[in-house]
Amino acid sequence: MSPEAHDMPAGFDATVHAPNRLRICALLDTAGEAEFGLVQKQLGLSASVLSKHATVLMDAGYVEQRKAVRDTRQRVWLRLTRAGRDAYQGHLAALRAIVGPADPAAS
Repeated sequence: MSPEAHDMPAGFDATVHAPNRLRICALLDTAGEAEFGLVQKQLGLSASVLSKHATVLMDAGYVEQRKAVRDTRQRVWLRLTRAGRDAYQGHLAALRAIVGPADPAAS
């Protein structure tokens, strides 16, 4: 383990930290549940990239998917699990601890 890993604050989550996974978690935290195509469009990701990152998040227990038929087509809906929401919120707190408090005077 690198020396920097020991310096990470509590809540830092390497699974969530990957940029596309962080963006997926942020969108799902706000939306609650979102259709795969909407997530893909909002984040500008290809279907394969979104699928890859969603699978990592599902394997970690952070995201659940629900399949439903709509307009004769199968749709996939994604949502954060309770563990996923906790991991995302904890990771945001860890990032804030790393960068320190915002300085309004610097703006």
